[in-house]
Amino acid sequence: MTQTQAFDVDYRRAFHAELVESGVLSMRDGVASNADRSSNPSKRLAAAIYAAVTETAGDAAAKLPGQTAGAQFEQICARYVEAAFADLHDARPGDWIIGCDGVQGGTGLAHFEQFSHLALLERLANENPKLKAAIGSDYMIKPDVLIARRPQTDARLLDEDRTKLDLKHATRTPLRLQNSGKPLLHATISCKWTMRSDRAQNARTEALNLMKNRKGRVPHMVVITGEPTPGRLASLAYGTGEVDCVYHFALSELIAAVEAEDMADDTLRAMLDGNRLRDISDLPFDLAI
Repeated sequence: MTQTQAFDVDYRRAFHAELVESGVLSMRDGVASNADRSSNPSKRLAAAIYAAVTETAGDAAAKLPGQTAGAQFEQICARYVEAAFADLHDARPGDWIIGCDGVQGGTGLAHFEQFSHLALLERLANENPKLKAAIGSDYMIKPDVLIARRPQTDARLLDEDRTKLDLKHATRTPLRLQNSGKPLLHATISCKWTMRSDRAQNARTEALNLMKNRKGRVPHMVVITGEPTPGRLASLAYGTGEVDCVYHFALSELIAAVEAEDMADDTLRAMLDGNRLRDISDLPFDLAI
């Protein structure tokens, strides 16, 4: 984690510090950068979260423009996941690719084993305008942050002299390097610093398209957000089947802010009790499942 390596603190606090240092999380004219200026509850909750986070993370830099903040948030999330997930190597060993840039050629799904067939589909669609109009392009998803596992040689996977696994006939599993050289998509992470109108629903649509278009194991599909308003969080967290879970960058601070505001927290409680909303610190462990 480039900017946070100097911090002798846990990954969560370092993650918060980098958000502040970068200006993604900032305060301007009394309004935090993740607040909706048109909503007083949003401004109060975001200010309380900001105060709690900066108490340990330090003062903020200047506020960034929206698109710049979004791109920075993706990169900071990627660095956090890469650093924290590495500590769980014993629980989830492997040769991992983690980040916003993916593998050579970008983060298009066709670079991964479960979605490699989409490269042919895209080529055929580009050659035939009628076919392209018929099938659309929703399948060409580029995740904000991804985690993929490279296939392994048998020597790295197991003790070939002692194993009773039938290596002669296991000729199609993509985990063996000799069967496939394409990385296996393990997880996709959608990064939404805030949730305004229906923008966050893109994550749900992308998750459904991942499930529909894959051949093989479904990757983890999660969302990281800094949205302070429980109602807007619920617009994505409620329900099952699309995303695994929504992860808040400062869930404990959000809960404390809601309690301090004496707001009706039925929505927040429902998301917590229903295992639809968790803290960013839960994410590395869940990705190891």
